Amino acid sequence: MTAQPRLQYPFDTLPETGQWLTVAPGVHWVRMPLPFALDHINLWLLDDGGAVTLVDTGFGLPEVQAAWTHILETLGRPVARIVVTHCHPDHLGLAAWLSAQTGAEVHMTQGEFLGAQALWHQLPGFCVDDMVAQFRHHGLDDARLDALSRRGNAYRKGIPALPGHYERLVDGTTLSIGGHEWAVIVGTGHSPEHAALYCADLGILISGDMLLPTISTNISVFAATPHDDSLARFLDSIKRFKRLPDSTLVLPSHGRPFKGIHARVDQLHEHHRERCDALLAACTTPKCAGDLLETLFPRELDTHQVMFAMGEAIAHVNYLVRGRELRGVGDGSGVARYVSNALPE
Repeated sequence: MTAQPRLQYPFDTLPETGQWLTVAPGVHWVRMPLPFALDHINLWLLDDGGAVTLVDTGFGLPEVQAAWTHILETLGRPVARIVVTHCHPDHLGLAAWLSAQTGAEVHMTQGEFLGAQALWHQLPGFCVDDMVAQFRHHGLDDARLDALSRRGNAYRKGIPALPGHYERLVDGTTLSIGGHEWAVIVGTGHSPEHAALYCADLGILISGDMLLPTISTNISVFAATPHDDSLARFLDSIKRFKRLPDSTLVLPSHGRPFKGIHARVDQLHEHHRERCDALLAACTTPKCAGDLLETLFPRELDTHQVMFAMGEAIAHVNYLVRGRELRGVGDGSGVARYVSNALPE
């Protein structure tokens, strides 16, 4: 990888569970545990006059509920609104519970609200059976397919209840919070209609999962849209962040707050190009996405990680097929295999 400018991390201290750390006037950082290898999520409290706005809610765990109860009691202020960046359980997990506890409305985009309903209720194209069938078509082995089937609907395990209604966020609109305007910047590829928030006055971007400092967010393809080019849409989405000043303080959902937004966007584009090049080098003979897991993820994967890894492998294959760098080859097996277009037919 070409040498890129180093990111700057203004904060060395991490907030303890149930506590918060102020990162800018009226902007506070909360860190909650996750039951995965990625073991934490960052949540944000924004002063809102005599109240507070919450950004993201954490995974539906009793210890996270207890931490929220302590925080809200310590704050001693009402909650004005609950903003959810996107529908994944670590972000949406306790939104309904917090709304019931505080009386605050949940704000999110329509795509994320409907995506959550589809996953939670296991609608066609978003259910475990359809996911397993999709992964089988792409060559995942029977042992890992069986593990995914036995695990069932993991999505619902992180979200005890869904909000039944919401206030809709739309790209380009603003939220007035504590005398500051926060612009909604919608991105796609990671989730249906992810909402980041940017405040020009404060020079802050709450990036959610669209821009993380040390890892690339997961880019997957659902069974409902088997040929979706989600990687292209993700890369196009993060280009929009280069319109923001490079001095912007980025508040990500995982990892530490950082500065260097332009360099990070460039790093992510280069990272995914390198992954694509590795896949092309592997596809000198026909390969399926299941074959390519070790190329993209050369480590042991648990069942939770296999789900994301297969979705990401399919996303990269779709991107390369759309760009005419890979082509499908049929062998009558029912498994989708691909070969580099640099090779003769």
